[in-house]
Amino acid sequence: METENQTGIAEFILLGLSENPELQSLLFGMFLSIYLITVTGNFLIILTISSNSHLHIPMYFFLSNLSFTDICFSTTTVIKMLVNIQTHTKSISYTGCLTQLWFVLVFQCWENCLLAVMAYDRYVAICHPLRYTVIMNPLFCGLLILLSLLISILNALLHGLMVLCLSFCTDLKIPQFFCELAQVLKLACSDT
Repeated sequence: METENQTGIAEFILLGLSENPELQSLLFGMFLSIYLITVTGNFLIILTISSNSHLHIPMYFFLSNLSFTDICFSTTTVIKMLVNIQTHTKSISYTGCLTQLWFVLVFQCWENCLLAVMAYDRYVAICHPLRYTVIMNPLFCGLLILLSLLISILNALLHGLMVLCLSFCTDLKIPQFFCELAQVLKLACSDT
């Protein structure tokens, strides 16, 4: 049984949110504004936490990492959509789609892992308040971030390699504005 992609496809078609040409400039302006607000807000959170020494505690350390993840996730998905709207194209290369898919999976999983780490941080703060600073020391917090990132990368690598083994049909239209794993799997002709 062969484990490589036998398709030879060049690109996927991202259908986006609307095919109405009159709405394209409105969508572009709206999503560009939302993207800029998201990046600016998260950057300000990171800047505030890093510049204020009173906020150098585990909860805010994890929050700044969550803000960084949000910036990366937004950049991974929205930039290609904005480029497609501006250039009036809907295509994304096979390699570009797999790359975007991998980064989306990394940042989604990392965000979920960070939320779990933040929940653990609050659990320790509430249930073990006297030992909180000993348990949640800077080294342990850094290790939790690295472990979260490692789990995310391994998860994305596993899913990405599985997608590489698939063959795809001729109808390669993704009803999204980015390459989402579930939508890419629906396009596969081979057994998923």
